[in-house]
Amino acid sequence: MELKYLQTFQTIIEEGSFTKAAEKLNYTQSTITFQMGQLEQELSAKLFERVGRRMMPTKAGEQLCPYVRDVLSSVDRMRCFENDLAEYRGALKLGIGETLLCYLMPDILKDFHRNAPNTKLFLRSMNCYDIRDELLKGTLDLGVFFEDVGGLGNEITAVPFGKYALSLVASPETKQLFPDFITPNQKIPVSLIINEQNCIFRQIFERYLQQKSILLDHTIELWSIHTIKSLVKNNVGISFLPTFTVREEIEKGELAEINTDISNFRISAVCGYNKSKWVSPAMDCFIQLFDQTSMTDSDKKHQ
Repeated sequence: MELKYLQTFQTIIEEGSFTKAAEKLNYTQSTITFQMGQLEQELSAKLFERVGRRMMPTKAGEQLCPYVRDVLSSVDRMRCFENDLAEYRGALKLGIGETLLCYLMPDILKDFHRNAPNTKLFLRSMNCYDIRDELLKGTLDLGVFFEDVGGLGNEITAVPFGKYALSLVASPETKQLFPDFITPNQKIPVSLIINEQNCIFRQIFERYLQQKSILLDHTIELWSIHTIKSLVKNNVGISFLPTFTVREEIEKGELAEINTDISNFRISAVCGYNKSKWVSPAMDCFIQLFDQTSMTDSDKKHQ
């Protein structure tokens, strides 16, 4: 059985289609189809079936997934036998929450590249719920996310990174018009500018509004924290964000913090991995860098 067939199979599962797998592996579509045909012939089982326009794994394909992961993990172990990171030429699949990636991870990623220069880093900016789910499935090696998403069970090992404050922010002009987000049962004619619905700090703030029976005008949903801050600074609305993302603007007077009854609430960031996954030298290197950089929210105020 060709090892490359197993690698192709796993890439199809991870990428969700033959086309995306071909792009990632730099293969033609016909090569992907041929390899899977050969693998199906060797295993005497149909691994994929067409559903609409997509090729989806069959029951046999789903059952094969953990065996393929085990084989490829064993191959990685053999390649890392000397445990020399400078010579390690494997890959590290890493998913990071966008706010963490933009504001807290650059130094760690820089140190990792210096310590493991030959590791291929496959880095994705992801929603924290998606990171958790892919760690549980074993399709990510490591995930850096807010553990407040829950549902980790006993399957994910989480290395703490720190606890972080959240701030309701507005322009100074908007705060002057709408300073009270504590009094319940009120309608405040201002827009909430925030990430998509599965954003953990959006969910925290929306629960708070619901508990207080505070009704806002409407929600503007954006992915980019920089764009959100720009609109808030220009009096378009308010936002509820990790304090580390807005600290500089608050200090400059471009944004103002509005008090709430959850001003003392903290969210916890972690680096997680599936307990069943072999911790490769590259994973171990990243986890150690992550652990060494872990500090309290008050420490990070001075970064």
